[in-house]
Amino acid sequence: MKHRHLNHEKFTLAAIDDIIAHGRKKDWVKLRLALINDSQLKEKIMQICRAYADNPYAQRHNFWMQYAQRYIT
Repeated sequence: MKHRHLNHEKFTLAAIDDIIAHGRKKDWVKLRLALINDSQLKEKIMQICRAYADNPYAQRHNFWMQYAQRYIT
């Protein structure tokens, strides 16, 4: 899935944010696999999700923050 105006498959901050906010299951699976294989991706995900920490409606971002904190070392 191409996200927003992005024309590449790299996990930039904008792409990660869009995948979390609008992605479907297959997009989340790709992000999860990339996260497992790339330790630098954890910090990017945490950075994005921290921006939504006070938003009670940002449940997807909260999920990814919890997932990255608990399961990715």
